[in-house]
Amino acid sequence: MATGDTRALIGQAVERFYGEGPPLRQLKLVIRLELRARGDDAPVWRVDVPGPKVSKEAAADARVEVSLARSHFNELAKDGRLKDWVDAYTHGHVRVSGEPAVVKLVGNVIERQLARARA
Repeated sequence: MATGDTRALIGQAVERFYGEGPPLRQLKLVIRLELRARGDDAPVWRVDVPGPKVSKEAAADARVEVSLARSHFNELAKDGRLKDWVDAYTHGHVRVSGEPAVVKLVGNVIERQLARARA
């Protein structure tokens, strides 16, 4: 997949997140996104939100780091709902790390949105 296609897919995933979790749109942070592929190739993307502004660089100032296999990302970005991302995280397909307070905040917002969706 070309860099431009990947950039568009990342933007689509962020917009889908925003659609299901409007409070997430208020967060201002830099995310380091690692899309693992076969072999040693693991492209790293910088995602600035809100926006999103997506670029292919290391994102040394990222407050949250997300890592997942490229194949899982492709599925989640195209058709994944917030619940699907949570399921992938729960099953270890998506790894999230970074500043504990920020990771906890994002997790709490997602939990609240899922609880509202069930109600």
